[in-house]
Amino acid sequence: MTDTFLFAANAILPIVFLIMLGYFLKRIKFIDIHFINILNKYVFRVGLPALLFFNVYNIENFSQINWGVILFSVSAMLILFTICYFTIFFTVKDPNQKGVILQVVVRSNFALIGIPLAQSLGGLEALAVVALLSAFTIPLANVLSVVALTMYQVNEFGQKISVKKMIRNILTNPLIIGVTLGLFVVFLRGLITPSGGEPLFTIKNDLFFAYDSIRLLAITASPMALIALGGQFELSVVKPLIKKIILGVSWRILIVPGVVLTFAYLLEDKIVGMEYSYPALIALFASPIAVSSAIMVHEMGGDEKLAGQLVVWSSVFSIFTLFAVIVIFRTMGAL
Repeated sequence: MTDTFLFAANAILPIVFLIMLGYFLKRIKFIDIHFINILNKYVFRVGLPALLFFNVYNIENFSQINWGVILFSVSAMLILFTICYFTIFFTVKDPNQKGVILQVVVRSNFALIGIPLAQSLGGLEALAVVALLSAFTIPLANVLSVVALTMYQVNEFGQKISVKKMIRNILTNPLIIGVTLGLFVVFLRGLITPSGGEPLFTIKNDLFFAYDSIRLLAITASPMALIALGGQFELSVVKPLIKKIILGVSWRILIVPGVVLTFAYLLEDKIVGMEYSYPALIALFASPIAVSSAIMVHEMGGDEKLAGQLVVWSSVFSIFTLFAVIVIFRTMGAL
């Protein structure tokens, strides 16, 4: 029990520490809002696309995809997104907050917390499931987030953004471009790989300087995003946003994992490979809200203060919810 709690704490506390560092640096005026805005732009347009490309690129191949688990995960994301879409009509009045709440249903901190968490819970076998799962769920999550943040926006005439504008937002989103390029390179690598042999050309082996440059850019994304988030964090806005914070955090670390993981366990006998996929599913559906969600809100419009608060508080409380999920699944013999 103690080891499980310490593991969850060790996964989350570095994130909280970097957020606190950003908050402290802003308080002592070492950084200012202009610097934070530039940092947000860099993370959204350079760092995070590089990170997503790097993660997808390192998928070995698509030859051993477990379509049952993939279909289950994608369906769960779409169904919960749809349910939340209808519920926020009654729970959220401010249009600037609706998209922020809606996107948290699908935007987990899969890359920063989820992947190491899955590896710790299930080893290399779990990491292989995570890699393949990320190839489908990361693009979907980013597309749904753009949709969520765009559908409530209005133009200068007070009219809602058109479907054409929404599609353009999706196609030009740097995060989606990063994932798409990664998928394209993996697909291309498969085409030039002889049956049972090594690929004829890879960025990692034949252009290592390019591969390592992307890796170094990817490393900068998460810490810079967390420091920027801390610089934007304001304790004074917690009270007026408390109901929306509770709503968003509850969706991300209580409702989503509770529903998805319960159905995963109930459908274990009907979906091939489900019994080996719990570490990956916990990583995807039980981890806190992605830092990139707050960065995307800042860049695309919406209540960025609420988005930042949701990242911070979901990260803090996920220490306890992840602990509970891991204990429950270990008790049932699923981990």
